[in-house]
Amino acid sequence: EACEFIQEFLEEGQPSESEKLKFLRAVETLSATVQAQANGNMNDYFPKTILAKKIEVLILEESTEVLVSSVHQRAMLCIVALSGCRSTYAPCFLTCQTVQALDDMLQALVMEDMDPDMSLLQNFLEIILPWLTLSEKVHQQVRALGTISRMLRFICNFPRLSHMMEFSMTGKMMGILGLSCMNANHEISVEASEALHYFFKILVLHRRDQTTLGFGHSQSGMLTLQRQLLFSLQFFRKYLTPEERADVIMVPMEAMTNASRHDVCAASKMLKMILKHPMPEIGKVPEITQYIYHNMNRITETTAQETIKKILYLLAQTYTEEVILTLFNMEDGSQRGVCKPWEILASFPKGYEVIMEFLLQKLTPYQKLKGQEPSHSTEISPLIATRAIQELLLEPSRRTEVQTFFPSLCMALLFQISFLVVEGDTDFQEQQHATERMDPVSSSVEALKTLMRSTGYGDYVSYIQKLGGWELLTSPERHYEGVTLLARAMVIKNCWHNRPIFSFLIRILQERDHKNRLTAFMFLTELLRCPDVAATVDEVTVHILANWFQCEEPAIVKLLLRVAETFAKHGNMVQQFRILEPYVLGCCYSLDDDIVMETFTVLKCLVEHLTWKHSSSFLTQLTFMLGPLFEEESEHLRLMAFEIYGALLAKVKRTVLVFPLKHQVLNLIVLLVLHLEDANVNVAQVRGPGHGAWASPWFSPHPRNSSRGAFLSLQICRPALCHTATILGWSRLKEIFAEKDVWTILRALLKQEGNRALWFLKQCLALFKSPQAPIRQTAVRFAGQIIQTLDAEEANEIEEVYTALKYMREDPDSMVSCLAAQTLYILEAKEKLLVNPPTSCFCSRRPGKTYS
Repeated sequence: EACEFIQEFLEEGQPSESEKLKFLRAVETLSATVQAQANGNMNDYFPKTILAKKIEVLILEESTEVLVSSVHQRAMLCIVALSGCRSTYAPCFLTCQTVQALDDMLQALVMEDMDPDMSLLQNFLEIILPWLTLSEKVHQQVRALGTISRMLRFICNFPRLSHMMEFSMTGKMMGILGLSCMNANHEISVEASEALHYFFKILVLHRRDQTTLGFGHSQSGMLTLQRQLLFSLQFFRKYLTPEERADVIMVPMEAMTNASRHDVCAASKMLKMILKHPMPEIGKVPEITQYIYHNMNRITETTAQETIKKILYLLAQTYTEEVILTLFNMEDGSQRGVCKPWEILASFPKGYEVIMEFLLQKLTPYQKLKGQEPSHSTEISPLIATRAIQELLLEPSRRTEVQTFFPSLCMALLFQISFLVVEGDTDFQEQQHATERMDPVSSSVEALKTLMRSTGYGDYVSYIQKLGGWELLTSPERHYEGVTLLARAMVIKNCWHNRPIFSFLIRILQERDHKNRLTAFMFLTELLRCPDVAATVDEVTVHILANWFQCEEPAIVKLLLRVAETFAKHGNMVQQFRILEPYVLGCCYSLDDDIVMETFTVLKCLVEHLTWKHSSSFLTQLTFMLGPLFEEESEHLRLMAFEIYGALLAKVKRTVLVFPLKHQVLNLIVLLVLHLEDANVNVAQVRGPGHGAWASPWFSPHPRNSSRGAFLSLQICRPALCHTATILGWSRLKEIFAEKDVWTILRALLKQEGNRALWFLKQCLALFKSPQAPIRQTAVRFAGQIIQTLDAEEANEIEEVYTALKYMREDPDSMVSCLAAQTLYILEAKEKLLVNPPTSCFCSRRPGKTYS
């Protein structure tokens, strides 16, 4: 319908005012339709120049006596609509006469009641500005600037402006006028300077006090070009909104990509003046980033290229999140390769560091403080941060900076992998639609590999690949094996960053609630195998590690025990190990069986590597601590306790056998002998002939399977007995300990060391509580044998033994209870023999007792 009416109107001679308005509305409708089409062109319907000429005629036909008319306003809006349509013709299609007519009517047209309407001004500026920006003819640019200047001069005298908040061309106007001020043509420069002057007055009047920038009210106060530019920069920083500043920057940037129409050097100079001082807050960062991304390759002038690069760098340094998200959104939209933004970002050392620091913080969102709000969807996720880091690492220009970031970046990526593999992250699954190239775990692993290669560890990456370490790292079941392999490989390859990584891990382990503490300890434990790393461990570091013994995570405690073992293996870390000694020994009493077993495994290694010269105190404490553990119900634990004690005795020389160590060695002698009768199949004694000790059949040893348990006898207890004899100087007993059965050993021991009979008796008393019935049986029998050798004075000191034997009559093992009862009867009979009248005043006897 619009097309048909336009055709009819163009053929008519004298249309009415209503027909004119209908024609103008039809043109607007057609223009809107063309603009909505992807490749629409007004010339496909009607030649644009014909429509423009007809509108010009309508304007000129209007009476000049009436400044404001419906046709005037509708015609101006129609021109605005036409100027937005794509055409091969520039929109500067109005004749000189039309421009004059517009100049005469503008003041009336922008008026709404008694105040200028800024929304109408914007409509007119959208018509006039293309004359300035798209025309190559100087006189047209001058005429456009003159028209704009006169309009602004008229408006700046009004204290009130309507629809000021709707005026959205402030930044664009300032950019266009400022760039025109730098035009090589003097006439254009002067006209632009005048227009900019009035534009400043309007904005200052309605934003701040007029005197702020020192503007006068008359044209005689016009500023010089140099001062005008200075005020432009001051105005840019203090009085424009962030979005308006962005519009100012976009104008010279657009000029740089169109060298045939604008002076690229002038645009570059203008941007340099803006960038010379610290950049204030800028809006529309995504739009600026997109423009640079798409048009960087179109800018060929060297100075302009450097200026554009600096803009992107400054934006990335201040608005890292927005820039990186914009870059990835464009790259994920199949626009990759248009330019090399990552190369630009990597070309500035300081900015590279700032961006990397920012991305590092985004890699660890899992260590949030309690109550911290979760990240919004518009923020950079750890996945996006990982991809950005990899893109920056792929740029070869910043190898030195990568060396500095390696420890923290390597651990951050490893921690992220641990979090994703072990705990998983549903947020990452939601974000995965943002990248189809790889899943979060693979992306993180690839970033870690890229980091290694960028730092010069390409052979390390290949070595890990050969050992299957990267696959282990991504396996939920074997992830920590992969972590251990990575750290161990760094030690094997003697990586230069081992020490910095260790220092970094120690710093983060000062936080007790660190999310990835297990991964940190895994890596740290392996790094300590490196002598260079171990050399950096001071007392402060050891105390930080020691505090973690209080945590309730068995896996971490086990790793700390391995750390203590590593200290001992290095041989030169005596002082550091001494701090951990009480914590290691304390683990023997843990309620967690796995920790206890791990402690005994580590203790066995410690005894092997420690020396009496440097660790006598620890080894002596260990000797005392092992005593109760010889009676553990756990077969494996009991066996390990004997192994440790045997290894410890093998290190003792007679020169160091002094109190209290000598006392403890003697205190365990009976225990060692009796455990040659251990009931466990792995520790039982292979019995020899002639083991009976009593004439009564009740005191014959319990028959045993002679094929069981030579292990402890031959490899642990018997060698331990021989070592004991050696360090005590018992050469005769040593031969007996090496070859004879239990009862031969006990008789020989009692015969040679009769003066220690009471001490041996107390050791038997302690073994009455053994969980093994065979041990209790032998203890009761040997106790009875010892008691028979005591004289009257010594017999007075065994009241505790009598009490214990009474209790043993209730032993669940029938043999033990029977032996206890018989021993009491024998003791009672012996007691009666000792009851004789005293022969002198110096003789005394103990009153008779009844043991029933």
